[in-house]
Amino acid sequence: MARDRAASRRRYSAELQARVRAECDAPGASLAKVAMSHGINANVVHRWRQLGREGLPTVTARTGQFVPVSLAAAPSANATSDIQIQLRRGATAMTITWPVSAVSDFAVWMRELLR
Repeated sequence: MARDRAASRRRYSAELQARVRAECDAPGASLAKVAMSHGINANVVHRWRQLGREGLPTVTARTGQFVPVSLAAAPSANATSDIQIQLRRGATAMTITWPVSAVSDFAVWMRELLR
């Protein structure tokens, strides 16, 4: 059974991340031991330290809300009257031209081709 990886991923507070990174920076500290003492995978701590060296935030904020995005106006049907794709296999090249008015037929054809 497949799990949603993002939903099962643990989240750590910025304070805990800072404390763990500070413990790792102590003279003679072992990253693996520090991580284990907090019940965190050493690879996760290693990544926090790497992000800290690069000056990037280690905690990503997730609000669960949609972010508005402005999109450019779609080109009119007169601007492009055909769909054109190029297929290559070895030395053979093929150009397919399909009318935009039959885009659903093109989608069915492409789906079958890519099976």
